[in-house]
Amino acid sequence: QVHLVESGGGLVQAGGSLRLSCAASGLTFSSYAMGWFRQAPGKEREFVAAISKSGVFTYYADSVKGRFTISRDNAKNTVYLQMNSLKPEDTAVHYCAAATSTTQAMGVRGQVDYWGQGTQVTVSS
Repeated sequence: QVHLVESGGGLVQAGGSLRLSCAASGLTFSSYAMGWFRQAPGKEREFVAAISKSGVFTYYADSVKGRFTISRDNAKNTVYLQMNSLKPEDTAVHYCAAATSTTQAMGVRGQVDYWGQGTQVTVSS
């Protein structure tokens, strides 16, 4: 059974930073592109960032480009999202995702095979 467990969310002031982690189990981690999505209250879930199976290629939503960095450690079966210069509009539940598709397929078509349970990120103004 596949499990994606997020951690690292919390409350931070605008301009601050947080680092999210997602530990994966029950799957061959290096065979999956990994990504992060988020859902704010009253809004649809949206793509944030994705990273290829090898970690060479990354893909970001325009809203986070230059502020967020996605990375992965295949030896630890973990993907990270470093979030800098946080804004109140970044407030959302952030979800980890795994896909056998490409980073662009995750970002453009939302192709995801597995989801985590989510971790809350709240940015105060």
